[in-house]
Amino acid sequence: MIEQHIDIQTQDGAMNTFITHPEEGGPFPVVMFYMDAPGKREELHDMARRIATVGYYVILPNLYYRKTREFVFERNDAGMKSMMEVASHLRIKLIMEDTQALLDFLETDPHANVTKIGAVGYCMSGPFVFAAASQFADRIQCAASIYGANLMTKRDDSPHLSANKIKGEMYFACAEIDHYAPKETIDALDAHLKTCNINYRIEWYPGAEHGFAFPDRGEIYHKPSAERHWSRLFDLFQRNLRDGD
Repeated sequence: MIEQHIDIQTQDGAMNTFITHPEEGGPFPVVMFYMDAPGKREELHDMARRIATVGYYVILPNLYYRKTREFVFERNDAGMKSMMEVASHLRIKLIMEDTQALLDFLETDPHANVTKIGAVGYCMSGPFVFAAASQFADRIQCAASIYGANLMTKRDDSPHLSANKIKGEMYFACAEIDHYAPKETIDALDAHLKTCNINYRIEWYPGAEHGFAFPDRGEIYHKPSAERHWSRLFDLFQRNLRDGD
């Protein structure tokens, strides 16, 4: 496998980014991997590698680059406070600017097949991939929100407001136990999406908690649900990024 740590220039600076893809057989369909709130870290690098090993070019940016090149999260009260502080500056507008920078970079890399692009986002990045699927509807063939928070809010930039522009397939994995994305919010999102005439699926993960897919999350990690989410992701990418090649 090929691995690179590079800086991608954006309007606001250098966005340090992890890239991985197979050595042979390219160019490869692209998966843009958006981090969760604890930040870009080796745990996510390993998840990116898992996607790449089955034939994808995976690009994982540090979305906190405006504040820090490396955020180290500690799972305690002080660590949670620090995480909330560093994440508080992120807005969908900024992430869409970063997404444009990613797309511009991908155009320059011969290993990336820029006609086949998917995205996956966890937790805080669920709304980011949701928004990207509409703003870049002609570029993104599919996107997955894994226990995404703030998918439907009262803010004027809530991603559900532009969902009708989505042309690709959307998948939402929802944990049964999730105070960041309670059932009433997801049910309201489902009702809204039914009016948008788009291709989407909302799937509940019974008994799973927010964060279930991360192996380093201790007791919250729920292996059966984590493996189901991998199966759903690979099927989503196969349908939209590889079938017909």
